[in-house]
Amino acid sequence: MLSLLSACRSHELVTGEASPQPTCYHQICSTGASCPVTSASSKETPSPGIPVQCMCQSMQTILCSSIRAWSTLLNSGRSHVHLAESLDSRLNDEWSEGRRGGRAGAARARRGKEAGLKGRSGTSPSLRAGLGAAWDDERRKPDGRSLLLSPCFGDQPSQDLEREALASQVRKVEEENLQLRLRLSQAQGQAGAVDGRDGSQQWAASFEDGDTPGDDRSNRTGCPKQQTVQKCELLHVAIVCAGHNASRDVVTLVKSILFHRKNPLHFHLITDSVAQQILQTLFQSWMVPSIHVSFYNADDLKAGAPDPFLPQLFLSHLSQLLFPDSVFQGSEQPLREAEVSWIPNKHYSGIYGLMKLTLTKALPSNLSKVIVLDTDITFATDIAELWAVFGKFSDKQVIGLVENQSDWYLGNLWKNHRPWPALGRGFNTGVILLLLERLRQIGWEQMWRLTAERELMSMLSTSLADQDIFNAVIKQSPVLVYKLPCFWNVQLSDHTLSEQCYSEVSDLKVIHWNSPKKLRVKNKHVEFFRNLYLTFLEYDGNLLRRELFGCANLPSSPRNQLQEALEDLDEDDPCYDFRRQHLMLHRIHLFFLQYEVLASPDPADVTLVAQLSMDRLQMLEAICKHWAGPISLALYMSDAEAQQFLRYAQGSEVLSSRRNVAYHIVYKEGQFYPVNLLRNVALTNAETPYVFLTDIDFLPMYGLYDYLRNSIRQLELPQRKAALIVPAFETLRYRLAFPKSKAELLSMLDMGSLYTFRYHVWPKGHAPTDYAKWRTATVPYRVEWQPDFEPYVVVRRDCPQYDQRFVGFGWNKVSHIMELDAQEYELLVLPNAFMIHMPHAPSFDISKFRLSAGYRDCLQTLREEFHQDLSRRYGAAALKYLTAERSL
Repeated sequence: MLSLLSACRSHELVTGEASPQPTCYHQICSTGASCPVTSASSKETPSPGIPVQCMCQSMQTILCSSIRAWSTLLNSGRSHVHLAESLDSRLNDEWSEGRRGGRAGAARARRGKEAGLKGRSGTSPSLRAGLGAAWDDERRKPDGRSLLLSPCFGDQPSQDLEREALASQVRKVEEENLQLRLRLSQAQGQAGAVDGRDGSQQWAASFEDGDTPGDDRSNRTGCPKQQTVQKCELLHVAIVCAGHNASRDVVTLVKSILFHRKNPLHFHLITDSVAQQILQTLFQSWMVPSIHVSFYNADDLKAGAPDPFLPQLFLSHLSQLLFPDSVFQGSEQPLREAEVSWIPNKHYSGIYGLMKLTLTKALPSNLSKVIVLDTDITFATDIAELWAVFGKFSDKQVIGLVENQSDWYLGNLWKNHRPWPALGRGFNTGVILLLLERLRQIGWEQMWRLTAERELMSMLSTSLADQDIFNAVIKQSPVLVYKLPCFWNVQLSDHTLSEQCYSEVSDLKVIHWNSPKKLRVKNKHVEFFRNLYLTFLEYDGNLLRRELFGCANLPSSPRNQLQEALEDLDEDDPCYDFRRQHLMLHRIHLFFLQYEVLASPDPADVTLVAQLSMDRLQMLEAICKHWAGPISLALYMSDAEAQQFLRYAQGSEVLSSRRNVAYHIVYKEGQFYPVNLLRNVALTNAETPYVFLTDIDFLPMYGLYDYLRNSIRQLELPQRKAALIVPAFETLRYRLAFPKSKAELLSMLDMGSLYTFRYHVWPKGHAPTDYAKWRTATVPYRVEWQPDFEPYVVVRRDCPQYDQRFVGFGWNKVSHIMELDAQEYELLVLPNAFMIHMPHAPSFDISKFRLSAGYRDCLQTLREEFHQDLSRRYGAAALKYLTAERSL
C-alpha cells in the first residue's frame, strides 16, 4: 500500500492533480521498466519483494482514489493496525488470485480497489502480490515490449525526457518522505498508545536506536510507534548530593528538567545533612506545582566497618585466600552489614560517588523503577522521553546505560593504565535507568558486593567510584544491561569521543560534564555546550512555577494556601502592593558557598548578621577585614546575579579564604526590597549563641568581635535578657583613615570628619544612645526606649524576629527594637565599641519614600496595624508605644 501512496505522490507531481496525503511516505516507485520496492531511508531491497512497475495516469487515478478513501478513514481516528486488518479480511481472496492470471487478475485488482472506496483500507503483502502478478502478465508481449507502459511511457524522445523529469521529481519526494516519516512517527505512536496496542513496541525501540524497520517483514505501516508516557504519570528521579557545591549543581539540573517537563515528578534525594538543609528549604520555598521531594540520609548508607579502608568482609575473604587453614579473628556475632564506606575510592566524588549502588535498599520498597542522575547533568529535552525507554527493556534487562565515550576501560590511555573489567568500552553511570523491583528479585545487593570484593583483591580501590563496580557486574552478566542511545548521555571529559555521537545526532538529549574541570573541559565544541548549561544556570527559577493543567495538586499545599491568601487581598486597597509583598514566599538557597561550622562553639560566640543586594557587594571584603568572627549574610539577587556573585567571591582572595561566612541567596520577586525577610533569613541561620544585628553599610571597629565576646562574658548575658548597643557613627568620605581606637574616633568627631549617625536627617533614630555620656563612659550604661529608636544591637539568637510587613524603606528596625523593649530587654550601651557607616548612593526604596506621598501613607497604615498587633500580644504593657506614637 505504501508503494501505491508513493505512486500517488508521483501522479501529483506529473499531473498537478491533488493526491491524498498519506500518513507515512515510506517507499518510492521509481520510473524504470522494473522497480523493486525499496526503503527510502535505508535504500535496501527487503526480502523478497514484488516488482512494482510505475503506473500510467489511468491506473494511478484508480489507485489514488482508493488511497484517498484510506487516508480519510485513517484521519477519522481509527488505528492504522485495525484498518489494515479489516482490509486484509475483505480483500485477501480477490487480490491474492491476481497472482494467477493476466487480465482476470487485473480486473479483480480493480474490483478490490473499488471495494476499498467503500471505506476499507490497509497494507498487505497479498495486495501487493496480486497487483504485481497482474502487471507481470499484462505488461509484456512475446517480444518483451511493455503493454501497460507504452501509452504513458513510449519510446519517443519526448516521453524519455518526461520520464527523466519524473525520476528527478521522485528523488526529491523521497527526501521529503523521509522527513515526513520522522515527523509523523510520533503522531502514529500516540495514536497507538490510545488504541492500547503494544504489538509494535519492539519495532519502535529499534527505530529510536537507529535501526530502520524492514519494509516487507510486517503488514503494518512503516511509521514506528513511540513509547509514550501517560499524562500526569508520576516520574521518579534519584540524585545523590552532598555538600554545598553539589547542592548548587542540583539546582541547575532541576531547572533543566523542570523547563522541559510535562509530567509530575518525584525527586528522591540521597543527601548529607548539609545538602538536606539547603535543598529542603529551597524546594519548600520554590513551591513548584506537581513536584514531590523525599530525602534519604546518606550517613545511614555509608556507615561501614571500623577500618576506614577495607571492610571486615573484605579482610575475611583475603585472609581465607592467603591462609585457608586459619580462622579469621573477629567477632563471633554476625558482622554488621556494611554499605559503601568499606570500598576504597580514588574518585573526586569521594564516598558519595558509591551511593548509587545502594538505591535498591535506600529507596522505598514499593518503588519499581527510577531514573538516576549525576548532579553535573543538563537536560535538553523532556525527561518523560527517557522514562518511556523503560518500556523497551526485555524481561532480563534491569539497567539502562549509555556506553562510555572514552577509551578509559580499554586500558590504553597511558603506560600501566589498568582499569576495572568492563564490557567493551564500558558504560557511564551519569544517567541510569534502574528497574528496582527486578534488581531486588535477582539479589542486586549481594551481586555487586561479591563482585566488588572479588575485584578489590587485585584492584585495591575504585578509580571511577560506582561506575567501576557497575561495569564489573555487567561484564559478568551482560544480559542485565539495556544500551541507551548515546544522545542520552553526551559525555564532555577531556578524552571524550562524544563527538562521534553528536555529529550524527542533531537532537541532543542530555549533556554530562563528567570531568573535574567541568565547564573548563577541553573540547572544540565546549562553547556550544557551555551556553546550553548557562541558559539554565542563570534562568529565573520563579518562571518554572507553572501548573500542569489537568494534573491534580495537593489541595492543602503551601502554594494553594498562598494563592488563597493573595486572592483575599483587596486589589483596590492603596496599600495592596505592600500587603502582597508581605505574603510573598521567596525562593531561598541557604549556604550558597562553602561554610564550616565550629565543632565546639564558644558559648559567648557571636555572628555578624546583615543583608545586602548586588549594589552593596563591594562592602564584603572590607567587612571581612574588620570582623574575624562568623558572618551570616542574606543576599537579595536574581539567578543571574547570584552567579555573578559566585564568580566574584571565588575570585576574591579575601572572601575565598574565609570559611566562616554564610551566604544565603533570597531570589528576587516583587517590586519592594524585603528587608526584614532578609534579616530574618540571616538571623535564623546564624549558628552561634549570639548575633550582632547590623547593616552592610557599616564597618565595625577593629577587634569588635573579641570585644563583644568578652563583654558577653563579663555582663553574664546568658543569665539576663539584654541587648548590647554598639554606637553608630558616619562619614561622608569614601576614603577614610579608619580610627583604631575610641580616642582616635573622638578626635575625628571633634574635627568634623565623623558624625553621629543620621544626626542631620533622623536624629531620633539614635539620640537615646546618649553620645555625650558615651564620650566619657568606661562601663556599660543603660538607656530607655524612646519612639523611633533604632540602634544596632547584640542579642541572643533566639530574640524576636523582624516584622516582615515592613518592606522597602521605613520602620523596619524601629519595630524590632520596640518588640525587644516589649519583651523587657535591657538596653545597654557598650562604652568602647563603635561602628562607622560608609557613604553610598541612595537606594531605590528611599527615593520612593521621599517622592511618593502614597508610599508614606501606606507606611503610616502599616505602623498603626503593627501597634494594634503589639497590643494584642503584650496587652497593657504595649500601651506606652501607642501613647508615645500619638504624642509625636
